[in-house]
Amino acid sequence: MAAKTRVDAMRAAGRRIVDFTIGEPDFPTPRHIIEGGVAALMAGQTRYTASNGTPALRRAIADKLLRENALSYKPENIAVGNGAKHIIYNAFAATLNEGDEVIVPAPYWVSYPDMVALHGGTPIVVSSTAAESFKLTPAALEAAITPRTRWLVLNTPNNPTGAVYTRDELAALGEVLKRHPQVWLLTDEIYEHFVYGGAEHLSPLNVVPELAERTLVINGVSKAYAMTGWRIGYGVGPVSLIKAITMLLSQSTSCPSSVSQAAAVIALDGPQETVAEAAALFEMRRDRMVQMLQALPGFECAPPDGAFYVFPSVAGLIGRTTPAGSVLSSDIDVVHYLLEHAGVAAIDGTSYGMPNHLRMSFATGIEVIEQGGRFLQDAVRDLS
Repeated sequence: MAAKTRVDAMRAAGRRIVDFTIGEPDFPTPRHIIEGGVAALMAGQTRYTASNGTPALRRAIADKLLRENALSYKPENIAVGNGAKHIIYNAFAATLNEGDEVIVPAPYWVSYPDMVALHGGTPIVVSSTAAESFKLTPAALEAAITPRTRWLVLNTPNNPTGAVYTRDELAALGEVLKRHPQVWLLTDEIYEHFVYGGAEHLSPLNVVPELAERTLVINGVSKAYAMTGWRIGYGVGPVSLIKAITMLLSQSTSCPSSVSQAAAVIALDGPQETVAEAAALFEMRRDRMVQMLQALPGFECAPPDGAFYVFPSVAGLIGRTTPAGSVLSSDIDVVHYLLEHAGVAAIDGTSYGMPNHLRMSFATGIEVIEQGGRFLQDAVRDLS
């Protein structure tokens, strides 16, 4: 959000900016979903709903989970919030006491550790490497667990790296969790539909169903249906946890937007061709962006298996000198240089717990990617 604010301010001042910071699809919400929302407005669906979501939406979510994920849940296992982040925040609020620990694999989505800390918990960041495909290993998970551990946060496909955990990898992590019954699993699957090549999205519960009574599945409609501004996400888990989350929702936001919930029903129950079309489009963009970055001296970029981000290393640029005489001493310096000198906006890897990298989104047009590539070439060439 801070990066977007800076980009908007520079554009308002007349600067030409190629924005690779965006964490949302660049195309509009599909027309049939918008029309469903308009119809709901005209039909008078403008009042309060149940705090955990309308019965129609919770049924649609349950149907979706069975149809697409082979997960069987009832509506009472589901809480709907104002975005997936809202459910994660309230899950931590409902479960964490001062000093409780939450294992957060790095690279991580920036909000995870902050949300843990906001509720008195201690985020235990466990780093991985490019050689490990930026994935948490069973040995690292085992070493991080203590008697104070309450949650493991697992995000697959991952923001910012695009890493997708395989069946065997999920099974191995599940074996560790089986040995530690005090540790719950929060699995964030918001990018589930965007996987590429031979990668396959699996929920951990597809592989280790024994963990269902201590797992919260997080998802939403923001990414798959280009509905980021509609603000609908959901959590699926044991009834006791869902009741606790719902109690907090009732005392904070009362309920999600009624019209957004009606539109989300249309999205989940309606035709799904637009989701597959988006995934194919993102894969084409991914391939072009990776090709572009691999050709840049100082960049190293492996193709991600999922989501819509690349996470290149810029370690090869550290120590270089800008035309203004400044030395690039960190990935943060690289971000500032690319923005100010080349008009290319990216996000530093330090913010995601992994220095010397950048997060760059390919949820933008091919022509924008091509233009950004030219600007980056010029910026790298100007370094000494």
